[in-house]
Amino acid sequence: MIALVVAILAVSSSGPLIAFAAAPALAVAFWRNALATAALTPVVLASRRTEVTGIISGPLRREGLFCVLAGIALAAHFSTWMPAVQLGTVATATALVATQPVWQGLIAAAQGRRPSLTGWIGIGLAVAGAAWATGADFGVSSQAVFADVLALAGGMFAAVYTALGERARISLSTTTYTWICYGTCGVILLVVCVGSGTKLSGYDGRTWAAILALVVGAQLLGHSMFSYALQHTSATAVSVLILLEVPGAALIAWWWLGQEIRPGSLPGLALLLAGVAVVIIGAARAGRAAPPP
Repeated sequence: MIALVVAILAVSSSGPLIAFAAAPALAVAFWRNALATAALTPVVLASRRTEVTGIISGPLRREGLFCVLAGIALAAHFSTWMPAVQLGTVATATALVATQPVWQGLIAAAQGRRPSLTGWIGIGLAVAGAAWATGADFGVSSQAVFADVLALAGGMFAAVYTALGERARISLSTTTYTWICYGTCGVILLVVCVGSGTKLSGYDGRTWAAILALVVGAQLLGHSMFSYALQHTSATAVSVLILLEVPGAALIAWWWLGQEIRPGSLPGLALLLAGVAVVIIGAARAGRAAPPP
């Protein structure tokens, strides 16, 4: 329970910290991944050399390729969701990116693993909720609608990132996988930032503090604690609890940044979260009902 509380608080701080940082979203995304890669490097070199050697020499080359592809998808996720947080509101962006399990279900369907009836109902509810929340922003500004579209795209890319990571982690440890994935993501974002002329330095102290908090909190501590919790509780319970990030981020943004949730989007956000929860629960029931291999 302590691990889950820490993890939820850590990931809930992600959106508000991104909105707070006085730096371009792409630059924040680059530093978030680059610093996380630097923090993991000593651990990988000290305890995961065999895996790294296997990726380089051949036995684990296929898994290494999936790590790189996952890193590319992660870069696309950060390049869409993080600008959405700065262009729109933390609450809406966080809720729309939480549609990841919905896109995960559709990817599974494309791979021949069709969601259950409950899963399809959840997908329908989530899509309807996302459309409702996005439609409410048409009366606000075109920038708010663009932010919604970016957040939805961020959820899609997060699903692709997870699907690729699932293939990579069949034979690789979480540490090696995240090290390669974050490193790949950081390199891609560096190229994008340099190519687009995005400023990567010269920030004030509070911005650097926000970036470091993102690295320690959401990037390392949050995901690590969720992984630890999976050893003691079901994946379904953890997945549903992760949805608490949405109200958590909204409350932090309201208390810290003064961002109020737009009343017109509230029913849509509630419907969206309900749909995602139904998708997760339906997937868990389908998994339990499946015959053993």
